This record gives sequence, structure tokens and C-alpha cells, in this order.
Amino acid sequence: MSVFSSMQINASGLTVERLKMDLISTNIANVNTTRTDEGGPYRRKTLIFEENLVAERNRLLDNIANNSKGVRAVAIEEDENFRIIYEPDHPDANEDGYVQMPNVNMVDEMIALINAQRSYEANVTALNASKSILKKALEISKG
Repeated sequence: MSVFSSMQINASGLTVERLKMDLISTNIANVNTTRTDEGGPYRRKTLIFEENLVAERNRLLDNIANNSKGVRAVAIEEDENFRIIYEPDHPDANEDGYVQMPNVNMVDEMIALINAQRSYEANVTALNASKSILKKALEISKG
């Protein structure tokens, strides 16, 4: 494990949380979109991510172990469920007056946005702590 591993892990967390916030913002912006280029209403998007494990050889013990390199985005899933509302005057209403609406709940999206923002802030704090520790180590080695 190098001295920059913690920074790399925090940087990967920052990247994933930024992508989550971008998707949530897109979901919020399209909460009432009933017609898309693909046809039908907007499909709510969610990010799937996983731990990024890398096999590395331990020089001291001479064995191979999986070490974490942070997280990585694996996929962006689209929700196939829709809300059905009765609005006969809507241009996208069917013959019975029902409209398919995106399955985006503003309360859930705002909670997810706050969680992503807090996770982003935690990664920034950890990254700054790592920088401070490395800076202090360099100052100690000078003296």
C-alpha cells in the first residue's frame, strides 16, 4: 500500500458521489417529463457501484491479496415502473384519459441528494486529512 492509496480511495469516492448527484439532478429535472426521444415517459436513473479490488503481491509475505482501490461505477439502471395519473386534457393521455408519469419521488430524490452531498463532504474531509498528514511527514523529515 502506497502513501497515496488513501487519496486514491477518497478521489474515487468523490467521483462516484459526483456522478450520483448528477443523476439525481437529472431525475429531479425530469419529474414531469412524459415524452422522451426513446418514447414514453422519462425513466428514473440510479447508479450501481462496487468496491474496486485489485490483486497485489505482498512483497514481505510473498502472497497475493485483494486490496481496495476505492469504489467504481458499474452501471446506470433505469427504472421501468411508472406512475399512472388521470388527466384527460394532457396531450400524452391515452384514450381513457390516463397519463404515464416518471416514477420520480421528489422527497426520495432530495434525501438521496443530501446523502450524496454528505458523502462527498466526508470524502473531501478525509482527503484533506491525508494531505495534512503527508505534509506533516515531509516537515518532520526535513528537520
